[in-house]
Amino acid sequence: MEKSKILYAEDDKTIAFLIQDSLENYYEIDCYSDGKSALEAFNNRSFDICLLDIMMPEMNGFELAQCIRDKNSEIPIIFISAKVLKEDRIKGLKIGADDYLVKPFSIEELILKIEVFLKRSKKTESFPQKYKVGKYNFDPKNYTLQDVENTISLTQRESELLLYFILHKNTVLKRQDILKAVWGDDDYFMGRSLDVFISRLRKVFANEQNIIIENLHGIGFRFSEK
Repeated sequence: MEKSKILYAEDDKTIAFLIQDSLENYYEIDCYSDGKSALEAFNNRSFDICLLDIMMPEMNGFELAQCIRDKNSEIPIIFISAKVLKEDRIKGLKIGADDYLVKPFSIEELILKIEVFLKRSKKTESFPQKYKVGKYNFDPKNYTLQDVENTISLTQRESELLLYFILHKNTVLKRQDILKAVWGDDDYFMGRSLDVFISRLRKVFANEQNIIIENLHGIGFRFSEK
């Protein structure tokens, strides 16, 4: 069975060696010590997921993630960083990352996160349905919203969240239920992540007056279409 391919960018040689050594039994992993080399590899090879440190020479992880997102809106991106400030996590998510793992962490936790995204990618690939959302046709398989003039590319997480809303349209959805269904957990940081992704979807539908993502204070959200 062909191994999934990981792009890993990390300038700390010790950490890079430990993670690469731990993951290479399960995945094909290419490791780069600076953002510029990692971007060059991304532009010339095919990968299934990206693991990015933030503090790197040549090009930092935020800049690298933005370049990756500009080229590919679908590939899962996980930040792996010692930067613990909430502002850094939120910035990473706003750029388009799907998750953020703070050092130090266990290899088991990292593998679990990688597997979650790889499995979701495979499930989405086998998802045949398309959905009408306002003026758009939503294709969860290809992470796109399309009308007669434009195609909007979504990230994997945005697509999963939108699909969950569509499947539970006009229903009061508790925050913890959304988090467990889409993120697989409902801790504090995942809750902050949800707020960021809600904001991103609202921007997508900013010109669609019939699409409403209502914030129900203390409860959760309701996705409705007039």
